[in-house]
Amino acid sequence: MSDVLSQSQIDELLKNLNNADTQTLEDMSDSLSEKKVRNYDFKAPKKFTKEQLKSIGNIYESYSRMFSSYLTSITRFYCKVEVLQIEEQCFYEYSNALPDYTMMGNIDLSFKEKDDIMDTKCMIQFSNPVTYSLIDRLLGGYGKNMDISRNFTDIEIRIMRNVFRKMAGFFQEVFSPYIDLTSELSDIETNARVNQPIYADEVIVLATLEVEYNDVKNIVTIAVPAITMESVLAKESAGNVNRVRRTDSAREKECREGIIKKISRSDFKIEALLAETHVNLNEILSLHTNDVLLLNVPIDRNISLVVNNEKLFDGKLGTVNHKKAIKICNVYNTRR
Repeated sequence: MSDVLSQSQIDELLKNLNNADTQTLEDMSDSLSEKKVRNYDFKAPKKFTKEQLKSIGNIYESYSRMFSSYLTSITRFYCKVEVLQIEEQCFYEYSNALPDYTMMGNIDLSFKEKDDIMDTKCMIQFSNPVTYSLIDRLLGGYGKNMDISRNFTDIEIRIMRNVFRKMAGFFQEVFSPYIDLTSELSDIETNARVNQPIYADEVIVLATLEVEYNDVKNIVTIAVPAITMESVLAKESAGNVNRVRRTDSAREKECREGIIKKISRSDFKIEALLAETHVNLNEILSLHTNDVLLLNVPIDRNISLVVNNEKLFDGKLGTVNHKKAIKICNVYNTRR
């Protein structure tokens, strides 16, 4: 074969290259036209950067873990809760997207005066499938997935009130590394058109949590005013955050007293074991008043104290105020 190309071959090669370049440009323009472009709203600029949204996401990750544990305990199902999305939008946009009848809990958030943060409200909303499934399960049912649109009865609202109270308490836990706050359930609303805990044009941080258990898979949303979340993040950036949970003397004392109080109300079965011996059934049936049983232990041996079927102490038998008593002589180490 000749190594030299003819003029016709050169022209054909250049023509093919031009066609390839044109086709490549067309493919690029098609791909650019298919790319979704989101318009930026200059009238309502975004308040949070990606890093700040990531920090907020970490807060709600902690919240979702606590929520998951709580749902598992009350439903006796394995419950999975994860954060689907963190976004900011106006409250009226969020409120208009809600169904007419849905379960909503309004939470009061109160801050210490030294933190210079105004008290505010936030809102937790349960989708109807999650609400009706929880109610069914808490009333002894199987907790099936039910998507019903109707107003709620007083009994259903009363049942969900306990759930909302528990969820309100989680705010204190997840925000404790950042700031001290008090969170309480204010009220429960079931009509999205009349519920306005936050001003309609106020910007909120909306967290969407996906709840999954049994055959239920739906969402729970949490709306917190953006100005409140900004103040919390400002405390973090100013270096006022202590990532280790605050254990000052007052809180530690309160926690200790609470533990002791709970333990003091606990019931334990305590038995004093004098000795053990073997007697056959004939001897037991022939026992009469004033009969004597011989034990295989010396008289000066200590009596064992058994707490919940575990030997913890031994001591001497005696009387105090005309009542039988045992003086503890030894404490056994039960640690393993």
